[in-house]
Amino acid sequence: MPKHILVVDDSKTVRNLVSFIMKSEGYKVTSAEDGLDALEKLYSIDDIDLIISDINMPHMDGLTFIKTLREQEKYRDIPIAVLSTEGQEKDIQLGMGLGANLYMVKPAQPEKMVKNVKMLLGC
Repeated sequence: MPKHILVVDDSKTVRNLVSFIMKSEGYKVTSAEDGLDALEKLYSIDDIDLIISDINMPHMDGLTFIKTLREQEKYRDIPIAVLSTEGQEKDIQLGMGLGANLYMVKPAQPEKMVKNVKMLLGC
């Protein structure tokens, strides 16, 4: 059974691109428009293995989303990779401090993104 990735980004273009890259590698992909949409999908899907999330999104930003997940026992251990335009050291430290496992700055190279996902999934 393929690993299942949740892609969270308010940009449809980014969601589609990341989803295409991950599907091309054989992963199952679900996408969400923001943190609230992602939580709704997580609560209804039991097999999410990894999350790739943006930071700057409406309704619920990526940092709040990560913090919310890490406060819940069920989601504490799901690997989370941030994919954001915010690439300053303070942004990276904040994301990692809230519980992200990896921080990638847009635009991320597809090969590097795939390599990082495989590393986080232990593949």
